[in-house]
Amino acid sequence: MNFYKDDPNLAFVLKQYMYEDFFAWAEKELEAFGGLCAGEIDERAVHTDREGQPRLIKYDKMGNDISHVWLNEGYKKTVEQTYNAGIVGYVHKEIPELGRKGNYVYSYAQGYLLSQTEPGFYCPVTLTMATAYLIDHYADEELKEKYLPHVISTGETELFEGATFLTERQGGSDVGANEVKAVLEDGQYRIYGEKYFASNAGACGVAMVLARREGAASGSKGLSLFLVPWRKETGELNGLEIRRLKDKLGVRAVPSGEVVFHGAEAHLVGDADKGIHYMMEALNLSRICNSVASIGIMQRAFLEAKQYAFVRNAFGSRLADFPMVKETLAKLACKQEVETSAVFSLIALYDRVAAGEASREEEAMNRLLIALLKKETAEQAIHFAHESIEMHGGNGYIEDFVTPRLLRDAQVLTVWEGTANILGLEILRLIEKFRADELFVGKIETELEGLDERLQEFAAPVYEGLLRLKELLAAVGRADRDMQTYHCKRAAVLMGKIYESVIALKDAAVGGERKEIVARVFLNDIWGLTEVLDEEMLPVTHFDVLMHVGEAVEVEV
Repeated sequence: MNFYKDDPNLAFVLKQYMYEDFFAWAEKELEAFGGLCAGEIDERAVHTDREGQPRLIKYDKMGNDISHVWLNEGYKKTVEQTYNAGIVGYVHKEIPELGRKGNYVYSYAQGYLLSQTEPGFYCPVTLTMATAYLIDHYADEELKEKYLPHVISTGETELFEGATFLTERQGGSDVGANEVKAVLEDGQYRIYGEKYFASNAGACGVAMVLARREGAASGSKGLSLFLVPWRKETGELNGLEIRRLKDKLGVRAVPSGEVVFHGAEAHLVGDADKGIHYMMEALNLSRICNSVASIGIMQRAFLEAKQYAFVRNAFGSRLADFPMVKETLAKLACKQEVETSAVFSLIALYDRVAAGEASREEEAMNRLLIALLKKETAEQAIHFAHESIEMHGGNGYIEDFVTPRLLRDAQVLTVWEGTANILGLEILRLIEKFRADELFVGKIETELEGLDERLQEFAAPVYEGLLRLKELLAAVGRADRDMQTYHCKRAAVLMGKIYESVIALKDAAVGGERKEIVARVFLNDIWGLTEVLDEEMLPVTHFDVLMHVGEAVEVEV
């Protein structure tokens, strides 16, 4: 198995956003990484989840608090292979073979492959990506020179994984309630207080920490961003301890702990009054990572269901020979392909935003799409894991198969980086502050108008959905606050369906007959066009095409 070679849709998507020479190089690298992820990294992931979870060694033999997090040797090998492949580094520095920087499209393609085997390990990668972003964009030259080369290391220097510590016991999503303090002592900031859910604790070399300076305003506007080394240059802990590691349902590869700061040395990053703004930028990056992890789980769950259906016999036939099974697999394939294409369309836009090349309208659209797709992909990851378990029957519930871990790992993705309620409120804020609703409607109308006549006939439900969205947004705009917050998730769901439908139709315009079938199956499914009697049975009549049975797939864009 090779997660890149087994997913021709990924190549189809990447060709749309990469220059020819970049894609030629990237394809070789992704094929090699896809083999690693499906092979030895996957084997290590099983061990880490079951027997080799991170462990806190609180004290040494003399009773000193060392707060050391033990990581198994296989996990450390995965760290080496993944970071040396440039999953973080090549966003910020040149790729030697090409003589120019990579981009987020390539990094997230790597993350997509990695998440099919180990979404728990993709969390530390996400945190390191966010740390690199914050240092590169906002740290002064001295801090950048000292720490950035380690955070973006691809093997030439010691790697410092990153972390972003926001959550406190009393706050959770309400970051404005944070109480961790930054005190200036003899010209050096020191951090005091507790971060209650600190992922990559003990494994990171540096952490980006939100803290409130003495005399700063209350609420989120009074928070500043600090870079906190985990250890001093002498090797001892930097005035901090890990109280305990969290016993989590899933994503067990990442050590998540309660970290207490006892005067840890810290370095102010950027403008002291903009800490929350910096961290929200990092949060948006992390939300994209969350979506990438979700579509990775979706793809792995689909692959497992498909492979099982083609080898498992029941009642004298393979599961894959039954029409209802064909329908399930076909719908999963189409949803996963469209959602992957939608996420990478967002990533291509994010590349422009991160590079400072986007307009204010594009920045607002970027934030809107992040919220929409983070919500949808996270929920679909759980759905796909469930469907894969059901395809396996009783075997799907047994830990010898990967399916239980996929479900356990998927569940957290609806929570990390913002629940559906938080994302709904984010969309409401974007509408109020940037008129994001008007931007969205305008973009969709332009995209629909650009479709050729052949595809217009399939777009009827999208036009109807857009009309309903306009009516909903107009009613919400006139309503009181309670009604607005009550309906914000409904608007998000409708926007997501419309956006992904347009993506499906655009892919059909350039991807040939198979992508047209994908679009039709997708549209029929999400708009409920075949809920009662489906005489055409597209998922059955085109099953072999959708599953790539007996095909050598060639993609032209």
